[in-house]
This record gives sequence, C-alpha cells and structure tokens, in this order.
Amino acid sequence: MTDPPLTDPSSKPVAPQGSGRARLPEWLAPHRIVLAAIGLAIVWLCVTQMRWDWLPDYGWLIAEGIWRTIWLLVVSCILGFALAVPLGLAQAVGPWYLAAPARVFCTVIRGTPLLLQVWLLYFGLGSLFPSIPWIRQSELWPLLRQAWPYAVLALTLSYAGYEGEVMRGAFRSVPRGQLEAAQAMGMPRLTILRRIWLPQAVMQVLPTLGGETVLQMKATPLVATITVVEIYAVASRVRQDTLITYEPLLLLAVVYMALAGVIVLGFRWLETRAPARAG
Repeated sequence: MTDPPLTDPSSKPVAPQGSGRARLPEWLAPHRIVLAAIGLAIVWLCVTQMRWDWLPDYGWLIAEGIWRTIWLLVVSCILGFALAVPLGLAQAVGPWYLAAPARVFCTVIRGTPLLLQVWLLYFGLGSLFPSIPWIRQSELWPLLRQAWPYAVLALTLSYAGYEGEVMRGAFRSVPRGQLEAAQAMGMPRLTILRRIWLPQAVMQVLPTLGGETVLQMKATPLVATITVVEIYAVASRVRQDTLITYEPLLLLAVVYMALAGVIVLGFRWLETRAPARAG
C-alpha cells in the first residue's frame, strides 16, 4: 500500500486562468454612470437656461470673496487647533484650576450660537475699545476699527471650543503604558507630548477634524453680518444689484461644495499618510 501524497496545508487552490470574469473599473459602475449623467444634465440645464451675463462684471469680486473665505477658514482653523490642544490637555490631565476654566470655556462656546458670539465680540468689544484712551492712541487702533479681526477671533474661539472637547477624548484614549514607558526611559514631558502623545491623539481624531473643518467652512457666511466681504456677501451683493436670485445662490453652492470636497480629500490623504508617519 502506498502512502497518500503530502500536501502543504497552507497552500490555497489556484483557480484556472480564464475562469473568472474581468471586473470593470469602479468609475464604470452602473450607478456611477447614472449619477454622472444626471449631474451633466443638471449642469447643461443650468448653463443654457439661466442668466450668467453678470459674471464678467463681478468676476474679480467673486475671486476676492473666495480667497477671503479660504483665508478665514485656514487662519481660524490653525489658531483654533493651536488653542484646542492645551484646552484638551488641561481637561484630560491638568489640575482642577486649569481643567475647570477649560471645561467652562468649551461648554459656553458649544452652548451658544456662533452668530451670537460674532455679534458679542464685534458690537461688544468694538464698542468698548473706543472708550479706552490708550487703545485709541495705540498702533493697534486702525486694526481694531476693522471688522475682520473680530471675525477671525469669533471663528477661532468657536473652533477651539469644539476641538478642545475632541482633543480631551483623544488624549485620554492614548494608552497610558506608552507614556509610562517613555517616562521610564527618561524622556522629558515636552518630548513625550511632541513625539508620542500628541501625534497619536491627532491620528485618532483626523476624521472628526475633517468634519469639523467642513462645518467651520460653512459657518464663515455668518461674518457677513458684521460687514466682512467673503463669498456669501458677494453673492448677496450680486442679488441686490442685479435682482437675480437663483444664479448667485447656485454659484455659491458650487463654491462651498468644491471647498468641502477639497477639505475631505485633504483629510483622507492625511489619514492614509498617518500610519506611515507613525511608524
């Protein structure tokens, strides 16, 4: 009697060549084709059936409004995240005299409308500063007379209030064993925060940060109520000057959707790069 042939248990059966169907690329999927056709039809109808003769007259103003919207978004998100890190750190591991004010700040910011915060800063501080002589005589007075510093401050504080809570949870979710091991190796606290704690916390909240950044972008039209001319204010001016309603609003929607798409793609790229940087 002959022994049965030995086979490698880890080996997998190989399917014969030519037995499977060739898969179509994802962009050729039927539902994507239907959605693309509907989108092209809507674009064609908008281009051919609506009035766009006002665009050349307001082209530079629209470009300036888009640039100001992007500038407000980038500056407020950078400053707000820089403020959110110590807020989250204070709530996560700080003493009570630091944790309590940070918690109160985040609660107040998240519990009040952004429009109210913008008005309080602009009409409140903006009305208080002129009554202080040394501010009126300082070199900052020409800057404080304008509306955009209050807009940046309000957007920054709003972003910091929300992201402070996010970073609090992110700091607490980092395994304590890694931090204790770094301390046992003699690493300074600032080095532990910079090289271990903060990178891992940020990696965990990247999807949330992306969503909050999109929400921040959609909150920028509120600063138009204090005379800051961004893209929403430009669209409102076009409507008032030309009495055309739908076309400026449609252009505004396209601009916001394009900006949101760029933000989402940017954060997805960061998510794919984060594991490689962490390694």
